[in-house]
Amino acid sequence: EQRPDSTEEDSFQWMSRVLQAIDSIHQVGVYCLALVPANTLPKTPLGGIHLSETKQLFLEGSLHPCNVLMCPHTCVTNLPKPRQKQPEIGPASVMVGNLVSGKRIAQASGRDLGQIEDNDQARKVRTEFLFLSEVLQWRAQTTPDHLLYTLLNCRGTIANSLTCVQLHKRAEKIAVMLMERGHLQDGDHVALVYPPGIDLIAAFYGCLYAGCVPITVRPPHPQNIATTLPTVKMIVEVSRSACLMTTQLICKLLRSREAAAAVDVRTWPLILDTDDLPKKRPAQIYKPSNPDTLAYLDFSVSTTGMLAGVKMSHAATSAFCRSIKLQCELYPSREVAICLDPYCGLGFVLWCLCSVYSGHQSILIPPSELETNPALWLLAVSQYKVRDTFCSYSVMELCTKGLGSQTESLKARGLDLSRVRTCVVVAEERPRIALTQSFSKLFKDLGLHPRAVSTSFGCRVNLAICLQGTSGPDPTTVYVDMRALRHDRVRLVERGSPHSLPLMESGKILPGVRIIIANPETKGPLGDSHLGEIWVHSAHNASGYFTIYGDESLQSDHFNSRLSFGDTQTIWARTGYLGFLRRTELTDANGERHDALYVVGALDEAMELRGMRYHPIDIETSVIRAHKSVTECAVFTWTNLLVVVVELDGSEQEALDLVPLVTNVVLEEHYLIVGVVVVVDIGVIPINSRGEKQRMHLRDGFLADQLDPIYVAYNM
Repeated sequence: EQRPDSTEEDSFQWMSRVLQAIDSIHQVGVYCLALVPANTLPKTPLGGIHLSETKQLFLEGSLHPCNVLMCPHTCVTNLPKPRQKQPEIGPASVMVGNLVSGKRIAQASGRDLGQIEDNDQARKVRTEFLFLSEVLQWRAQTTPDHLLYTLLNCRGTIANSLTCVQLHKRAEKIAVMLMERGHLQDGDHVALVYPPGIDLIAAFYGCLYAGCVPITVRPPHPQNIATTLPTVKMIVEVSRSACLMTTQLICKLLRSREAAAAVDVRTWPLILDTDDLPKKRPAQIYKPSNPDTLAYLDFSVSTTGMLAGVKMSHAATSAFCRSIKLQCELYPSREVAICLDPYCGLGFVLWCLCSVYSGHQSILIPPSELETNPALWLLAVSQYKVRDTFCSYSVMELCTKGLGSQTESLKARGLDLSRVRTCVVVAEERPRIALTQSFSKLFKDLGLHPRAVSTSFGCRVNLAICLQGTSGPDPTTVYVDMRALRHDRVRLVERGSPHSLPLMESGKILPGVRIIIANPETKGPLGDSHLGEIWVHSAHNASGYFTIYGDESLQSDHFNSRLSFGDTQTIWARTGYLGFLRRTELTDANGERHDALYVVGALDEAMELRGMRYHPIDIETSVIRAHKSVTECAVFTWTNLLVVVVELDGSEQEALDLVPLVTNVVLEEHYLIVGVVVVVDIGVIPINSRGEKQRMHLRDGFLADQLDPIYVAYNM
């Protein structure tokens, strides 16, 4: 207990004297020194301090100290030894090892594209048309009034829709505009800065009709121009866009006074406003000479804060659409609900490309509309009797948090999810099993089948590797030993055993995709159930980076790597993610044993600490569970210290309670010593549109002292 009149300065001087005294007199280290206000420690009936109750309060985080000093670095001396990396094993011993231990090499593939029989119409699309622009023209001739797209507004009513012929005619007008007002040549790059909707789709096909290369860019946020506009400007510049197409509203925004304060508005390329289109048709529609030429560029900011643009060729784009069509059994009489951002990856492909290729109707729900009406997506799924729907983790989280208490009233409104066959979370990370399970549990009463929810997996080199389709076994979950994972080993354990980590399979491998697990250092193939880098070979791999803004050294071998031994002929793309393949007892659609792919985490996010590999998400999960007031957490390393940032939902008195709790839980569950604990307000940890934490932005903010924390504790 601290004297009522002592200042913070007094307290810290007293603390340092106590530390020295205990060390020199008793030769023991002090793990934690906590000063509480006078007369707040629990007392025994005879007036002494009630030790066991004090200990209980400390461990559950309700002592409410006014000063805390933790010294785990100096007094925790029995951590397990840092791991020594073993010398590498050569190819010969691996080959012998494979034979001796009976391990199969970890490789798997989706169904073979050549063997799947299509119906006549689909065969026509596949054999006669190499380009999406040709498929659209053919649909506009054969089924002009067939509805392709329906866009919903926040009230759940139809804001806009497009039939095949309407899309074709708008694309023609946009192509004329690009040629006549923009004076663009074929091959010029065009940035499309549109809100999620129908205009974006029409502008994309307008570019294809004019022979230009489109790049979809998320528009700046009108309430937050200072931070969102520079990203738009950067993508426009890095992609070398000759022209920028957008709506009248955004056009004004880009030239506004607020915009001028954030970027140099004089250096925008030509800006075309597509709300005012010419009335004429183009003399002819551009047809590319070669399917390997560029169809579009896909730009995305990775979680480590790098802007990477990849090149998608016409051949890859068509192969991609076909692979998804076969996996999800899409055809013109089907309806699919999409609640995703349409700017990159699989979200863009589902929003803009798949309907034109497969002919199904896409019901488009902009995720931003869910902020005003969280039930919008599920009500649309129910109202349109949709069997397949796609969303992101942020959408799923909005529904879980925003509708948790409303399931009864939604049921009364007639919300019925019993027809949903697949609900796929589009992601580029390890499946968030706790979120998908709580979502399934919450909406089970509204008819959602627990097996309907699954995830997909994609990355920069291949925008979709796995996707739970309509046929094939349900996604499986395995439990692995977290301690073995740190040593890059996979050890399967029973559910509920200590240090177990549940991993859910990331959907089924798409048709035409081959996967192998390779050692990221030696590039040798690994065995079944061994942890390594996921490498992928497929017709819809991207054809290379257009640019990586931030680190140019990465590019060369990401897209054309070969194994160092074994099959050295095939060219693979390296995903940059660690994972493992495991052959299960289940059978695939084609009767073979099913190979499940489990994604563990990104290589460039993983932290090397004491010779072991840690994934931030595992430490964050432990910290979030440590106290009810912790709403979110992010970790990163600074020099060789582990920094833990926690968002506090509660009074500032509780901030100091969290310091020992966070330090304890990370020490007990991960054998790591926390260097710095930063307690911040809710919403400080930056999260991107896919719902992924931007840990590197947070690290930059911490180093530049911009987080405005409630409390920062430096552990000694």
